[in-house]
Amino acid sequence: MSDANVRIPEEARDRLAAIAAAEGMSLRAYLARLAETLLTPEERAVRAEQARAALKEWNGYAPTPAEEQDLDSELDRRLSRAGAR
Repeated sequence: MSDANVRIPEEARDRLAAIAAAEGMSLRAYLARLAETLLTPEERAVRAEQARAALKEWNGYAPTPAEEQDLDSELDRRLSRAGAR
């Protein structure tokens, strides 16, 4: 496997290197492991759809897009209020 160069701010590199060192890893190995654990937007969408299907099968819950928007708005409101404390 060939390596790639990625330009990031020095502070970000130093922080990632410190995290990697604390886990006994090189920065290269840490970033490779991190890349394997994160999902792409497409993978997240597939997982979300699978979760919705499982929830619907389990208890029949299938909110409409408008209900989802209302729930998202309520969650945003509560998180905003909690963050203000």
